[in-house]
Amino acid sequence: MKIPAFRGVRQNKPKSRSRKSIFHINPISRWHPHLRLIINWIVIFGSAILCLLMLPTRLPGMELLGIGPNWLLIWVVAWSVKRTPLQGALAGMVLGLLQDAIALPDPTHALSLGAVGFLTALLQKQRFIQEDFISIALIVFGMAVLAETIFASQLTLMGDRNITDIWAYYQKVALASAIVSSLWAPVVYFPLNRWWQRLKLAEQQS
Repeated sequence: MKIPAFRGVRQNKPKSRSRKSIFHINPISRWHPHLRLIINWIVIFGSAILCLLMLPTRLPGMELLGIGPNWLLIWVVAWSVKRTPLQGALAGMVLGLLQDAIALPDPTHALSLGAVGFLTALLQKQRFIQEDFISIALIVFGMAVLAETIFASQLTLMGDRNITDIWAYYQKVALASAIVSSLWAPVVYFPLNRWWQRLKLAEQQS
């Protein structure tokens, strides 16, 4: 007995896997050198400005004793960890001046962030410290304590505040800032480091 065929009913053919995606991005090594340079500067300035705007932000789970992560310090560490001390110091000073523009400029943040960039680059992490999130968190922890200590020292030298109150307050601030910043450091370090690694590899291949 023959089963009548139903006309007008088409069998769905499996889609070919060889169909190319509409959005195709060439590898970074195939980008024009000027395009790579422009994109890199966009990433640098964009991420720095984003960290600057994130400073007053207080989201749930992002603060300890009312202190949030020092996003600019994290950015300076991520930038300086594989660069020269001069590059680290300049980046820290520029971001410190930008922070002064949106906060109280007296005392300045340029000195503390400049010192953070300089000393982070001196660590020569690629030689002495393994590249993982734990080592970056430890660096950020130490540099956060250093930055708050330098800032408190500037307040002390100004001489218009009680020295005992300054150091009693900044001991808590330094510890809270160091803990929170070290915990959130991978959020900034991982994407930036991955981009700079891919960019360096592309430059070597081209």
